[in-house]
Amino acid sequence: MVRTRVWKDGGVHDEDFDIERVSDWIEEAGTFVWVDFTDPTSDDLATIEDELDIHELAAEDAVERGQRPKLDRYADHMFLVAYDITCPRSDEDLVTHEVKAFVTDRALVTMHSSGFDPTEFVRRWDTNAELAEHGVPFLVWGMLDVLVDHAAATMNVMDDLVAQLEDELFADDVRGGMVQRRSFTLRKALGTVRRLTAPMRDVVAPILRGGGVALPSPMHPYFRDVADHVAGVADAAEQLRDAVASVLDTNLNLSSHRQNTVMKKVTSWAAIIAIPTAITGFFGQNVRFPGEGAWTGLEASLGLIVLTSVGLYVAFRRRDWL
Repeated sequence: MVRTRVWKDGGVHDEDFDIERVSDWIEEAGTFVWVDFTDPTSDDLATIEDELDIHELAAEDAVERGQRPKLDRYADHMFLVAYDITCPRSDEDLVTHEVKAFVTDRALVTMHSSGFDPTEFVRRWDTNAELAEHGVPFLVWGMLDVLVDHAAATMNVMDDLVAQLEDELFADDVRGGMVQRRSFTLRKALGTVRRLTAPMRDVVAPILRGGGVALPSPMHPYFRDVADHVAGVADAAEQLRDAVASVLDTNLNLSSHRQNTVMKKVTSWAAIIAIPTAITGFFGQNVRFPGEGAWTGLEASLGLIVLTSVGLYVAFRRRDWL
């Protein structure tokens, strides 16, 4: 699936035209184009690569999956890799989509999988149509702004999940194994977010410095805003990973505390039970002693059992062992 759009003199001029017309459009003054590919193959990209004279190394990277976020600069264009990161209200449902782009002075070509919908790019561009006069930098900003906003929204969800995990840590009806399992899952998701957002600083910074694309002065504040959001997301991911690590440590400490409590209770009851056992064993000797074969002996043994058991129980309760 291919989507196309051309802007002319600061406004949308045409859409959904054949990609063979891209080279014709960019030759006209005051025009710039956007082309979007869904699940492209090397054959699908061959035409647009010829239209824009894309470097062969960038063309190879365009169809290779699983690359880290980066910005490669060539003589007259750039190749950009970024990721769209979203998360529903579950730490097990982190969704990532690789988004790649060729960036030239007059064209932006985006590529992604079928799971990603570029409609929000279009919505962001249409909402900020007054910036369209700045050309391709306007398109690049809209694309990056959407991706970073999605990452920031994901971090908000992650923050809520970490807070929920901290609240459940001391709940009586939550088992430690479940907390530990969720902590590991959440920490893994946060590691993925950090891995995919931290390199974005090296993507936005060169653009701000004017490397590879002529950035008009009015667009500088917008790219600085994107850079700030990227830094905020990366820092938040690191802080939340530390918070989850703290939850794991606390959960282990609580598990040890619970185990010690159980051991104290078991030991206390064993001591209480041992006393009657010892007394009955003494009175059951096969040697003569005062009270043998008389009610006084039975009364003495029962009295000792009750007194010592109650005494131990009270002593253990005062020490919070029972």
